[in-house]
Amino acid sequence: MGSAHHPRRGSMAYYHRKRARSIVPRIRTWPEIEDGPRIQGFAGYKAGMTHLLTVDWRKKTTTAGQEIWTPVTVIEVPPMKVVAVRFYTRDMYGLHSAGEVWAEELDEDLRKRFPVPKKSRGREPEEFDEVRIIAYTQPRLVSGIPKKVPDIMEIRVGGGTIDARKEYAMNLLGKEIKFSDFKSEGKFVDVVAITKGKGFQGHVKRFGVKLLNHKNRKHRRMIGTLGPWHPDWVRYTVPQAGQTGYHQRTEYNKRIIKYVDFVEENGEKKLEMEITPEGGFLHYGEVRNPYVLIHGSVPGPAKRLVKMRDPVRQVLEDVDSIEVTYVSRESKQGV
Repeated sequence: MGSAHHPRRGSMAYYHRKRARSIVPRIRTWPEIEDGPRIQGFAGYKAGMTHLLTVDWRKKTTTAGQEIWTPVTVIEVPPMKVVAVRFYTRDMYGLHSAGEVWAEELDEDLRKRFPVPKKSRGREPEEFDEVRIIAYTQPRLVSGIPKKVPDIMEIRVGGGTIDARKEYAMNLLGKEIKFSDFKSEGKFVDVVAITKGKGFQGHVKRFGVKLLNHKNRKHRRMIGTLGPWHPDWVRYTVPQAGQTGYHQRTEYNKRIIKYVDFVEENGEKKLEMEITPEGGFLHYGEVRNPYVLIHGSVPGPAKRLVKMRDPVRQVLEDVDSIEVTYVSRESKQGV
């Protein structure tokens, strides 16, 4: 009799399943780009989800040119500020910091995050292989985020020659950058965030193992065996209870459906298109700053910091624009 086979429960690609070190995700890889020089990343705060009707932009589908229902995630992306420019050299062991230059004037909120330099602006190295900017978010502008301390991230400057990257980065020093400096509608991004934490959970919820037969002794929501007699220890591959959620995850190739910024009307600034549903987004409230609509879901709960970068494994082509015919603003509170 042949042995029974079944797919493994729980991917080994996500071990070790422990809590993330920080609620701010880390981007460890940046792709090379041809256009530029420009920034290769941005950050925002997740507000929630809604749905809209778009004209199908895909040419080879059965619904090409027709209206289709599209779920989207709303990410509020107020401008970020560039506080420093950092230079790196590269050798066989990786990147090494070669110097950095800080802006002259710094916000008071930034001092709540870490002690900032008071006098020295730093130095510009003569030789370097990589240019990155240090930028921070402005949660004070976001009514749905109950904090004022900014979140800081390092963003790579790519494209063009190394001297052009340096000039581009130095021109941004001390200024605000917008999401439009990073990407436009129809393009792809990779989304990095910390998932929703679920605490200590059992075998079934954590790994998706099957429930045991109802005639099993004592329990059903457990695993059938801890492993063979030899090796005579419990291996780490055996599904067991433990921390679930609050892990860093990267979603690849998420298309930007729409980016909405402020427009001037009668001398006042207002959003080009309102997105806040009746009663506000659950656990978030109103969206009062520029926002971006990302196709599909994004890791993490509402208010979570979300980082975006250029795609590292893009397969499909970008499109120039996507026509949106209807945006749902109905209440998300089930009333």
